Amino acid sequence: MADFKVVVSDPETGDTTQVEVDEQDANRFLGRELGDTVEGGAVGLDGTELELTGGSDNAGRPLRADVAGSSLKQLLLEGGVGFEPSRDGERKRVTVRGREISEAVAQINAKVVSGDADFDALTDDE
Repeated sequence: MADFKVVVSDPETGDTTQVEVDEQDANRFLGRELGDTVEGGAVGLDGTELELTGGSDNAGRPLRADVAGSSLKQLLLEGGVGFEPSRDGERKRVTVRGREISEAVAQINAKVVSGDADFDALTDDE
């Protein structure tokens, strides 16, 4: 059974909160890809819509939007998600995970696209 930490941010206010989801709520994320939208009810934000923006797996490897599937890939990166070069022209081979959410994912990053995100209601329930 899948368990995720979902980090939800509201770009309008700059607020961020972390919610743990499991069982049926976690199944709503399985098979989705980065850029897809999910109803906020999965994390307790009824009436909102969330866009999946990123995440990482159990070992801390990032999800990368330009890699298909959910498997691990080794890419030669010049920058972007997974590698920050320290000088011009630097490249590095990095292991990243594809854009599809699978059971190997530990954290999912999402942002509020529509609706009113009341993060205070989430913290009162915990």
